[in-house]
Amino acid sequence: MRLVIARCSVDYSGRLTAHLPMAPRLLMVKADGSVLIHADGGSYKPLNWMSPPCTLSEEEGQWKVVNKAGEELRITIEEVISDSAYELGLDPGLIKDGVEAHLQELLAEHVTTFGEGFTLVRREYPTAIGPVDLLCRDADGKHVAVEIKRRGEIDGVEQLTRYVELLNRDPLLAPVRGIFAAQLIKPQAQFLAADRGLECVTVDYDLLRGMESDVLRLF
Repeated sequence: MRLVIARCSVDYSGRLTAHLPMAPRLLMVKADGSVLIHADGGSYKPLNWMSPPCTLSEEEGQWKVVNKAGEELRITIEEVISDSAYELGLDPGLIKDGVEAHLQELLAEHVTTFGEGFTLVRREYPTAIGPVDLLCRDADGKHVAVEIKRRGEIDGVEQLTRYVELLNRDPLLAPVRGIFAAQLIKPQAQFLAADRGLECVTVDYDLLRGMESDVLRLF
């Protein structure tokens, strides 16, 4: 991971355009290739970012980040205050609470609730950016990555998006699609998932524990 504190301005061009005027900010370049721009206040979320796969090119006073869709972040640097790099190593992943872990266990045992013909490849399928909750095959033999949450929010959709993008780089797995499963999925997360080409599944935990056949409703 590389952390740069700099006075910079940021211009995004893609589906829309956005501009951040010159100010001190934290620029974060992660090992997976993502680039995030943070301020020292407000939300924990970055002001702007580019998810992998993307390419970063550096010239004197300017960074240019472009993703596979041709969207671009142009970071104009007036002054570099600090520039550090750290090797964090492989992260063991998030330790889920009891309900979330049990959901994963139940869905792993009954993957056909996602569709007829589904089979489980592996729970906690390892990747360079963390384990995928479930990796399955559908009735057509195509791989499906499943991310499981108690409460489905935008962050979970972003997480699944990164997993699907990474898995699709592996010719032995591609094409890979994604399913976002949760007890409750917020409308914003459903909208973002649809925009990313991901499927949402709501899960009734109590019914699933009873192994009812109608515990999932597809959006």
